This record gives sequence, C-alpha cells and structure tokens, in this order.
Amino acid sequence: MKTRILLCGACGKMGGNVLTLLKDDNEAVAVCGVDLYPKHLDVPVYTQFADVQEEVDVIIDFSSPVGLIDRLEYAKTHQIGIVLASTGFTDADLKTVEMYSKEIAIFKTANLSLGVNLMQALCKTAAEVLGEAFDVEIIERHHNLKKDAPSGTALMLAQSINQAFDGQKRIVNGRDGIVGAREKTEIGMHAVRGGTIVGEHEVMFAGEDEIITITHSARSKRVFATGAIRAAKFLKGKPAGMYEMKDLLSEE
Repeated sequence: MKTRILLCGACGKMGGNVLTLLKDDNEAVAVCGVDLYPKHLDVPVYTQFADVQEEVDVIIDFSSPVGLIDRLEYAKTHQIGIVLASTGFTDADLKTVEMYSKEIAIFKTANLSLGVNLMQALCKTAAEVLGEAFDVEIIERHHNLKKDAPSGTALMLAQSINQAFDGQKRIVNGRDGIVGAREKTEIGMHAVRGGTIVGEHEVMFAGEDEIITITHSARSKRVFATGAIRAAKFLKGKPAGMYEMKDLLSEE
C-alpha cells in the first residue's frame, strides 16, 4: 500500500514541488494538504488540521515554525510520523519537538539534500584531520526572500565541524569594525541574500599557504522535495523517536 501523505504548506513553492513529484511516484501519494492560504489543487486543502478527513500515514511539513504544536498534536493523536522540512525553529521549538519525539516518530534535518548530508560528513572528517592548524569559515547564500540567517544548513555544518573540537568552537556571525586578530576558537559564519539563489554552502578550511574548500550548490528546490518524500516513506510505521538523514541512508 502506498504511503499516504498529508502535505502541510501544500500551496507554497515546496508544496508544489512535492505534489508534482508524487504524481509519478509508485510508493507514495498525497491525499490532502493543510495551508493557511488554500487554493485549488489536485488534492483537498484545509486551513486547519481539525478539518482533515482523509486517512494519513505521514505528514510532510514544508510550512513554517508557526503552528508547530498543531501539527505535532495531530500526529500524536493519530499516531503517525512527521517530516519537519522547514527551518527557523527557536530553541523552545526544538525542545517541544524533542518532547513529542518520545510519543511519535519525527524526522528532522536542516537539509533534505543527499549532497548536503554527504558534505556534512566530509566537513567533519576534514576538521578531524586538519585540526587547529586550519581556520574554518562558512559562507551561505540564499534568495532574497529567506527570513532566517544563518541558514539551518550552515548551522548544521558548523555543529558537525565543532564535534571534531569537542564543542569548543564558537560561531562568530560576520565581522565589523576593529575586531582584532582572528581567534582559533572561532567558526566564522557569513550569510548572503540576493536574487533567486536556491541555496549554496561553502566551508573553507584556511591553513598556512593552502586552502581547502568544500561546497554544495542546489540548482532547484526539487532536491529538497525528493528528500522529503524519501523521508516520508522511511518514516511510515517507525516507532517513536528522532530520525535524521543518516538513519534513512543506513536503512536504504
């Protein structure tokens, strides 16, 4: 039986990408959507979860942190999994997600791209090998409509790199004025916003007389939609807990 998906944020750009991909998917199907600003789609779209009538296996959430508890409560009530594909969560939001993961299956990652998750692993390995001899700077670039900075993906990369240093590094967001010489405890973070850039991330390891750069560039939002659908299929029937891309890749 196909995985039945409820798409939260169905009428947005990412929702449209997911719906387009699901039309030709033999293993999953969109049965309905929830969106604060509904429009006519090929599936029913509701403004609130209380109105949903369809049987659902997994929620894919491409909306925003607003209304997070409504989604989690619906998943808990119906004992289904949820893929949190949006970004911009506060620390309080993350604590709420962690609490609900004790009762439902939650798939959360800052980036659903396979390439970005490979980049994450490569950056961690590079940090372990290069150590303190190399300074780490992260540059992320996104379109001019993105609301949060730095991006969730950039923070995810920084956290992975920091694991190689036992969490002793601190993130410095940009630099301005007479800030003095760069400290070894820094991970520089720089956000660029402009045009229609889908998402670009660059991690620079700068040492004495040499620089190593690891980059990823998303040319279409379809890569994130593809990852969300894979995550939904993976999450169907899973026991309560927190899941991420490495769990999916391990099972596949």
